[in-house]
Amino acid sequence: MATQQATLAGGCFWCTEAVFSDVIGVTAVDSGYTGGHIAEPSYKQVCGGDTGHAEAIRITYDDEAISYDELLDIFFATHDPTQLNRQGNDVGTQYRSAIFPHSPEQEEAARRAIQRAQADWPDPIVTRIEPLSDWWPAEDYHQDYWEGEGQRNPYCLATIPPKLQKLRKSFAARLKNQTAEG
Repeated sequence: MATQQATLAGGCFWCTEAVFSDVIGVTAVDSGYTGGHIAEPSYKQVCGGDTGHAEAIRITYDDEAISYDELLDIFFATHDPTQLNRQGNDVGTQYRSAIFPHSPEQEEAARRAIQRAQADWPDPIVTRIEPLSDWWPAEDYHQDYWEGEGQRNPYCLATIPPKLQKLRKSFAARLKNQTAEG
């Protein structure tokens, strides 16, 4: 197994974490903060919008089972990359759409993925490619949120199932449990 990492921001990390948790080849999905200018930010600080951080996920994956390109295709299909600094009702730079490449090869792949994805969106994609910066894990209660508290949270119940439906519709062959309802 050749373990790699990908760091992506596509709005609320609860939502993006839920999408990637059941993808074949993904061995871990961690919620956290990156792209900001203070050390060890808290959820409250990041939600305030003044730290520069994005709510992001760090995906650990086996690149023999799934490619970075495939992860990016899933990323673009399961969030709206045309919304600047927002996803639905979540507004602010902390909810921006961004890719944080771990290598020059990932950066080039991100550029190609944006071009591929643009064919599926009538509006311009605003996803940014940002330099990889310090990763700050989110508080423990944010990890695996959908699998626990999230399925009782009205926000999650309104937001995550449509993303999971898109995932199942377009990437069913890439799922660990194709019959999972999320």
